[in-house]
Amino acid sequence: MRILFLGDIVGHPGKQAVEAWMPKLIKRYRPDITIANAENVAPNGRGITERLAEALFDAEVDLLTMGNHTFDQRDSLSFIGSDRRVVRPANFPPGAPGQGYTLCKVGQEQIAVVNLLGRALMGDYDDPFREADRILAEVGTQTSHIFVDMHAETTSEKAAMAYHLAGRVSAVVGTHTHVQTADERILPGGTAFLTDVGMCGPYDSIIGMTKEGVLHKFRTQLPTRFEVAQGEGQLHGVVIDTNERGRAVSIERISITPDRPFDSW
Repeated sequence: MRILFLGDIVGHPGKQAVEAWMPKLIKRYRPDITIANAENVAPNGRGITERLAEALFDAEVDLLTMGNHTFDQRDSLSFIGSDRRVVRPANFPPGAPGQGYTLCKVGQEQIAVVNLLGRALMGDYDDPFREADRILAEVGTQTSHIFVDMHAETTSEKAAMAYHLAGRVSAVVGTHTHVQTADERILPGGTAFLTDVGMCGPYDSIIGMTKEGVLHKFRTQLPTRFEVAQGEGQLHGVVIDTNERGRAVSIERISITPDRPFDSW
């Protein structure tokens, strides 16, 4: 099975980048399933709406994962609870709408897509390690193809989750920090790992936000309203191949930027 996963989609520039490059990515890689983290796709970079989710599905994204901004938009509480194509972090406390994983049919196989949220420097969420074990006990009898989006701040927590699940899942890919790392590898037992896949969003920015706002915050420590930057976009992703046993056999990073366009590959 070939999995194409895109990093955090940030605002309108990120959505435009996905819409523009997805047809070319599908033609080049011919993925069996496409997944993207969409917790920043709203115009202000916080959360998602039903209309934006449908636009991403129209752009040939099959499933959406989320993160700490899952419920920042008003209408997300209703549609996330009913749309199985949207997966919010599984370790939100009980009572949160939606589901922390979904099973999706891919040809003659099934894949489980799991979303987890880190706790280090993030917030007071339930234990993602214990929740991961609980989910694997449920889905392990149904499929050996299991993809995990670990939405977390620190590299150590993402790596800890990858080693915790090594040999039990197909892949653990980190999101949230919006900067693509260059440490892709396959762990013992056939689990692909990348600390952070990066983002789909404005290139001339600081992690998707205007440079001026972020600089003002760092220089003054005053309350600052961050705004999504505009201009040319970039797209970061990863392609993972698994064998019939659900174990990863290859992992390849994707990075499309204005100074390294798709056509130059």
